[in-house]
Amino acid sequence: MAQLSGISRSFVRAAMDAPYLSREDEHALAVRWRDNGDQDALEQLTRAHMRLVIAIAARFRNYGLPVPDLVQEGHVGLLEAAARFEPEREVRFSTYATWWIRASIQDFVLRNWSIVRGGTSSAQKALFFNLRRLRMRIAQRMEQEPGLDLHAEIAAAVGVQKADVVTMEARLSGPDMSLNAPVSDEDSGSADRGDFFADTGPLPDELVGEAIDGERRYEWLQSALTVLSERELRILRERKLSEEGETLEALGSKLGISKERVRQIENRALEKLRKALIERNPQLVSAYG
Repeated sequence: MAQLSGISRSFVRAAMDAPYLSREDEHALAVRWRDNGDQDALEQLTRAHMRLVIAIAARFRNYGLPVPDLVQEGHVGLLEAAARFEPEREVRFSTYATWWIRASIQDFVLRNWSIVRGGTSSAQKALFFNLRRLRMRIAQRMEQEPGLDLHAEIAAAVGVQKADVVTMEARLSGPDMSLNAPVSDEDSGSADRGDFFADTGPLPDELVGEAIDGERRYEWLQSALTVLSERELRILRERKLSEEGETLEALGSKLGISKERVRQIENRALEKLRKALIERNPQLVSAYG
């Protein structure tokens, strides 16, 4: 009973006192539930197998999770087994339900045992739940065979890469670290670790709004640029719209005019562009003053 701490004695006693079902009784209850949706049949079937749920849940108590939660997840697996069980098959319900109960509890452990998940493939699950047992068994062999590579042997037994074994072992041996813990143990006023995970960037709605505004401004600009002459457009493109703005002197040399003339054309083009933007988009008046 000590290994089931957290579960009320009355619950355990009720599970242990539930009558065992014969094969014929199991079959009859399963048929009533499947064909007629008989809730009383489902209750009798699951109540008789709660001792199985408790026994399987007890095997996972060393992962630091509350036993009542493990039992609850096991009960979910038991109900799943009842929903999927085919009475016509020559198999006992307890045998069929064992797999579903264990799978439900294992998924719960993997979801909640650590913030850093250990993998979700069948091989990774097998490694997670069998690592300790395999390590002990192979360590005993190493006493007679000192040359054995512990991690390589475990990887071969489970069917994963050696690197996966090393990573999983580090996760299982390393303690979880609270994000609320201070960065420095010496300074009680130091920042928490979680403070360094804050995203200082703009919020998603701000990003979307900026993207929409950017597209709108681009459309406005492309429309306004149509009022410029070819030379005015070239000067603005090379002076204002390129990543490396051309100098007045260099642009004047290309066009065969003085840099002062380039400046005059540029100022005139900017004024024409401003007027065109305001005329076509009156809402910009406040922005341009």
